[in-house]
Amino acid sequence: MELTPAQRAIIERTINVVETGKPDGNYAAIVRYADGPHNIRQITYGRSQTTEYGNLRKLVQAYVAANGMFSHELSVYADRVGSDPLTDDNNFIALLKNAGKNDPVMRKVQDQFFDDVYFRPAMQWADDHQFKLPLSALVIYDSFIHSGQILWFLRQRFAESPPSLGGDEKKWVKAYVDVRHDWLANHPRKILQKTVYRTQAFKDQIAKNNWDLSQLPLMMNGVAVTPG
Repeated sequence: MELTPAQRAIIERTINVVETGKPDGNYAAIVRYADGPHNIRQITYGRSQTTEYGNLRKLVQAYVAANGMFSHELSVYADRVGSDPLTDDNNFIALLKNAGKNDPVMRKVQDQFFDDVYFRPAMQWADDHQFKLPLSALVIYDSFIHSGQILWFLRQRFAESPPSLGGDEKKWVKAYVDVRHDWLANHPRKILQKTVYRTQAFKDQIAKNNWDLSQLPLMMNGVAVTPG
């Protein structure tokens, strides 16, 4: 996936808006939702939001290893995240908030973390399936951030093949966005129903034929996104 610096910035800043409401992201953002395994409550943290029972342990471990301002205090939690429930541990939450707000090391670690754990795997998937358009990259990255992957059970709901199998890229992306939008809108978890604004924004960009992400600003949930 060949992206210009401006296109990559639009993609990352749009996802920052989705996750924390700000194009620059909120490195200290913490929410607690009952969206963990078996609907248990969990912490969601950081610039593009990673979850307690997902990859938060990797982020905390990376920050501890980077010797940040709060690394010593967080070191006692590094190997507990995702194993011991920390949703109501106010000390842990305060440390994460303070590190995200006050320590440039945490912001640097988060930037690298979201690149390594989400963006690069998403772009590798795009390359493996021969996607080339920036709007495709945005849709794919959002699915990796939101669901950890391109969801196979959603792919089974439409007939179009990916470009690597001779399919039309634009038709595939439109079909994936449509079925994902329908899945979110009708999900039994009310919290996921509320996230249809993200797929609606992609539907709007597809309708505008904004495949190169050149028509700016890009609107996401009422926020105007530019490359910065």
